[in-house]
Amino acid sequence: MTRPWILPMLLVLCGLALAAGLIASGTPGVAAAVLVGFVLLAGAHSTLIFPRSTDALEAQIRSALDGRPVVFWRPGCKYCIRLRIRLGRCAHQMHWVDIWRDPVGAATVRAANGGNETVPTVILAGQPHTNPDPAWLREYLSRSTRPGRSRG
Repeated sequence: MTRPWILPMLLVLCGLALAAGLIASGTPGVAAAVLVGFVLLAGAHSTLIFPRSTDALEAQIRSALDGRPVVFWRPGCKYCIRLRIRLGRCAHQMHWVDIWRDPVGAATVRAANGGNETVPTVILAGQPHTNPDPAWLREYLSRSTRPGRSRG
């Protein structure tokens, strides 16, 4: 369970070490700015910016019931971060599965991507989409949530 936090912890520790060196050299303002930058970078690479993860089986059951897509992701993936940020509030309309925490999710991604754990992989209406364009996915979500429209 600590694996998703290794990169953020390393970023914070590196920021602290760099800030300490800058303070020792007499530039505390720059040190503070560098530390804030590393903390923000660590936050972006943590699980904190993503909606609450569920396991793959639960996500697939929920998706079958409500028609919402399932997103398989992992912390530290720049493409997952890009997708999450560009989706904005729409991200909460999907079921998120952290493949580092769920072996079934990792196996699902490998099955969809020829043995590779390529994320983000989005399962939409039973079809896998690897690293989809966030604008396309946002448009799909907006169409599927309009009144009078059916999902799919």
